[in-house]
Amino acid sequence: MTIESGKLTNVQLELLSTFAYDLPEEELKDLKNVLIRFFAERIRLKTSDIWNQKGYSAETMQAWLNDENQ
Repeated sequence: MTIESGKLTNVQLELLSTFAYDLPEEELKDLKNVLIRFFAERIRLKTSDIWNQKGYSAETMQAWLNDENQ
């Protein structure tokens, strides 16, 4: 995703207004971990949906790992 110089996304604006104060380093680290888990879960759900829509299985993954075209 490309962001134009000077333009913030709605998420960035919300975070700026919500956290308009300094956090101690340990709390900042905790917040980063919460955000990482949030986005990781969204990615996991999206990829799971794609996986199911395409009918992939453990055998599909094994075939990819053993791809003879390599």
